[in-house]
Amino acid sequence: MKKRTLGKSGLEVSAIGLGTMGMTMAYGAGGDEQEMITLMRAAVERGITFFDTAEAYGPHTNEELVGKGLEPVRDRVVIATKFGFDLSPGAPMLALNSRPEHIRAVAEASLKRLRTDRIDLFYQHRVDPNVPIEEVAGTVKDLIAEGKVLHYGLCEAGTATIRKAHAVLPLSAVQSEYSLWTRDVEQNGVLALCEELGIGFVPFTPLGAGFLTGKITTATQFAADDARVFSPRFAPEAMAANMALVEFLNDFAKQKQATPAQIALAWLLAQKPWIVPIPGTKKLSRLEENMGSAEVELTPADLDVIAENAARIGVVGARLPEFVLSLSGR
Repeated sequence: MKKRTLGKSGLEVSAIGLGTMGMTMAYGAGGDEQEMITLMRAAVERGITFFDTAEAYGPHTNEELVGKGLEPVRDRVVIATKFGFDLSPGAPMLALNSRPEHIRAVAEASLKRLRTDRIDLFYQHRVDPNVPIEEVAGTVKDLIAEGKVLHYGLCEAGTATIRKAHAVLPLSAVQSEYSLWTRDVEQNGVLALCEELGIGFVPFTPLGAGFLTGKITTATQFAADDARVFSPRFAPEAMAANMALVEFLNDFAKQKQATPAQIALAWLLAQKPWIVPIPGTKKLSRLEENMGSAEVELTPADLDVIAENAARIGVVGARLPEFVLSLSGR
């Protein structure tokens, strides 16, 4: 597996990472624990070194799973996790809490669940408007000085917040949704700012929650506990319209002797050398397919064709429900 460095941070990771959220939640039932542990270790053996989790996934159960899975290979991997939500009993859904004392408490709890003595990359999961970002960055800076955290990141943050945070403590990575059907960071200045400041960029949901793989059709039925049930982009009318993008990817992939998923990931890799997508999966076959994207070469002419068709087709529907989007871009 090829390696990439996240901006100027010096943090080297595999060119394709592994998002673990779906192993315990979000897309229907999680996977069998032992099967997921086996999958994570198989990923490491195949060269994946970058794993993404969060205390909010479960909550807590995903970090516990990642801790069990990666403990025997801890020194071979980079583990990213996140703080920033209030997960206390009785707290409203998606309530935020990035007060310094809460960040410290989350760090200590995450270290225990992950069975490790350091968090390689600690993201603020969503920006808390009630806590100055300078305080957040300062708290993570202290955790780095104590050796409990190695690198600092932000998720779904706006450019002003990124600048303020970076001035206090250099950011190693910014994580936001980015794919062929979600390109907000190209228009809102986030990607350009990452390049200016030397910050790595980590696209989550790089395969459009599975839509860009070509395995989802208008007849696909999602389970009641699948987050896509609530996504405007997965409403029947939107899915029908968005199939045009999948049809293009299918045709283009055949020309390149690849799969639609590999083209979608290769397109992201071709945007900048400091971009590292983190597709998730519960299947070894999909893991290997995703890894194969790092070997797909897209020429400038290929990228032009993809750009022209993506612009022509467009995308119907918001990427997430409004109550979730309201937490982004601060």
